[in-house]
Amino acid sequence: MSNAKNECSNLRVEFHILQSFPVTCLNRDDVGAPKTAVVGGSTRARVSSQCWKRHVRLAMHEMNENMQFGTRTKLIGALIEKECSKAGATPEQAALCGEKIEQVFIKKNETKNKVSKKDDGEEDIQPPGEKSDTLLFLSPSEVKKITAAFKQENFIPEKVIKQKDVKKQAKEIAGLIGKPNYAVDGIDIALFGRMVAQAATMNVEAAASFSHAISTHKVTNEVEFFTALDDMDEEPGSAHMGSLEFNSATYYRYISLDIGQLWENLAGQNINAAVEAFVKALYVAIPEARQTTQSGASPWEYARIMVRKGQRLQVPFETTVKAKEGGIIEPSKQALNVYLDKKEKLAGSLFGKVSDFRFGEDESFSIDNLIESIKTVLQKSVETKVTL
Repeated sequence: MSNAKNECSNLRVEFHILQSFPVTCLNRDDVGAPKTAVVGGSTRARVSSQCWKRHVRLAMHEMNENMQFGTRTKLIGALIEKECSKAGATPEQAALCGEKIEQVFIKKNETKNKVSKKDDGEEDIQPPGEKSDTLLFLSPSEVKKITAAFKQENFIPEKVIKQKDVKKQAKEIAGLIGKPNYAVDGIDIALFGRMVAQAATMNVEAAASFSHAISTHKVTNEVEFFTALDDMDEEPGSAHMGSLEFNSATYYRYISLDIGQLWENLAGQNINAAVEAFVKALYVAIPEARQTTQSGASPWEYARIMVRKGQRLQVPFETTVKAKEGGIIEPSKQALNVYLDKKEKLAGSLFGKVSDFRFGEDESFSIDNLIESIKTVLQKSVETKVTL
């Protein structure tokens, strides 16, 4: 673990992405309709930040088989139980250890049905006695440290977690984990952060922040009426009828990657690897709602990527874009660039621009070129030559 000074303090990479989708429902609300928001007095299509963030994280897992990542789950008991079994615990001992950890971190919904929202907007109804929507995000090494502590005490939970107060028990477990090295097996925790209400010392400030994606133009959801036929029914007519809402939109996505915070979370190690994994996942990740019936698989149309020091800057698209020359992309690009250029002039020295890339205009400038360019700029921007 590096003790080097944080040479990336106040340095961030900002992604201003334009991405067009035809007929889709990328992110549903509680009634199954595409999410919307009113911006500048006009209804816009919306994809929630947590929805796209989750798919970026999952894409990182799929694309980087040589890396180890954290597990975010409310089934933490099953995770600890499995590791204890691998470490030599009997099934009964492993189950007790898993239950003990679960009792500390995962609350129960004891009184009535609780309705929460999944990442794609669908309802998740939890009956009484079911686990709540609390999720614990742990790296493989953290799980192994907890397991090792149980093994040392012959898998007797009470010898490891001695406090009776739940809050104090959480602090005991946090003490077992200690200071983890997320550069080894928890880059996703370093990027996306962690909040543990029961043990604040386990909290990790996220290096990446996502805005809700909004359409650059006014959108009205439409309704698709459909029927299904029964292959074995000889009578004419449909066997099933239904309707689905959809829209089509050009989305503006804003993502800020705080390199200084990433440095802190990774203790100055493997910054390049984290940046590369993140940008690749950011490029390919698409929400999964209704992909089998309305396949939305459109990559970035255009992106302006800035490496900057100073305050974050998101384009509000407060005024809706009107279709021009047959589409929305070109006027959206123009509005995006005009806004950013204007704010740069107004901010003067406070804008803090280190570098500026435009992706999607030059076909020879691939996503791989973009990633290498970002890493080169980050390396040059540190005050002393420290290998990222």
